[in-house]
Amino acid sequence: MHEELDERGTKPVIPNRSNRKQPFSFSKRLYKLRWRIESAFNRLKDFRRIATRYDKLARNYLASVCLAAALVWWI
Repeated sequence: MHEELDERGTKPVIPNRSNRKQPFSFSKRLYKLRWRIESAFNRLKDFRRIATRYDKLARNYLASVCLAAALVWWI
């Protein structure tokens, strides 16, 4: 699996499990950045309107995402 990722030029960001026999290297800095992005999406999904995408038009959905992002950032 790691060979395929290396061919595409991607690097592992998720840390090893403690019981892994052959641990691989990963960047703690990239893992922190990844966590920040994932947590931002999780906070946006707290808004039911965004998680279920009630809006039919893309522009209305984008406006809802922008409003929710502003509220999340403000709070």
